[in-house]
Amino acid sequence: MPAPLHSDPIPFITLPNWVKAATVCGFNIEPIFARLGIQTDLLHLEDATISAPVLGQVMEACVAASRTQHFPFVLGETFAFDYLPDIGTFLATAPTLRDATRVFEWVRELINPMIDIRIEESGDRAALTLAGQGTVTGQDRYFVESLFAAVVKFGRMLASEVEAEARLQFRYAPPPYAAAYEAYFRIPVRFGEPRNALEIPRARLDAPLEGGFAKLHAQARVRVEQRLAEMPRRTGLIALLESRFEDRPRLLGESLKTVAAHLCLHPRTLQRRLRDEGETYAGVVDRVRYRLALRALQQADIDLETLSEQIGFSDRRSFTRAFKRWAGVSPSSFRQRREL
Repeated sequence: MPAPLHSDPIPFITLPNWVKAATVCGFNIEPIFARLGIQTDLLHLEDATISAPVLGQVMEACVAASRTQHFPFVLGETFAFDYLPDIGTFLATAPTLRDATRVFEWVRELINPMIDIRIEESGDRAALTLAGQGTVTGQDRYFVESLFAAVVKFGRMLASEVEAEARLQFRYAPPPYAAAYEAYFRIPVRFGEPRNALEIPRARLDAPLEGGFAKLHAQARVRVEQRLAEMPRRTGLIALLESRFEDRPRLLGESLKTVAAHLCLHPRTLQRRLRDEGETYAGVVDRVRYRLALRALQQADIDLETLSEQIGFSDRRSFTRAFKRWAGVSPSSFRQRREL
């Protein structure tokens, strides 16, 4: 799932998806990557990043190279969570569409904080809405097209009947190829609307899905969150805050005001800037504590009392409660499983 453009470097963990989409569209993407100086290292894909301008150039080059299909549609249609299959399992086993939308939180963390899809509900309608996107350029439009191609794809996978009552809305004017939208999406499409959104009946959000499988769904969530906890952010204020916590773990037990002072920020400024990046202060604290606990529990010589204190908990009992919430098991049980 590609990303609307913004100023920070963007994780390029979706590189294989671009290669696959280019193949479907009948061209080789390797010369484009080579011309733009893009490193293609699948062995360290989780560390790959790309600048927003270069990603835009890749998109434009792919659109120009594709002679049979509209590349952004194909990029969204062929998207899969190849790099983290547990997300695919989480989606496939979701009990409701509302529950499945948890994936958008992970997409913000893994791919781009600007992919901010939120549920808006009014009357008998609900909309999966892309936040922001005031003035949409041609490049941005391609990324919006790809994003909603992926959203519609997964929506059909989870609840095929919902498309009969769905419609798409886009903020921008109809592009020259507007007729291709309804031919591709097979649902009503409107341009010049107040938002970029997929609108569905509100009741569909909480209707049971046939693929619901509670046990596997819960297990997949734990595995995804564990993987995310192990992946520190690389850009923005979140990365700076995580780095400061890792350098000084005891700050995790301090107040937001104290931590903001360490960053030379007003507490409200810290909260606002984190919110702008799609995160909360408590969420960052939780994730770093979880990451440090996972690392420490692989060391046989650290006791839980010491670990609790090191990552800012008042006592072992508080740490154990938090770890059970994160991992679904106690720290002791987690360590025993790792040792097997």
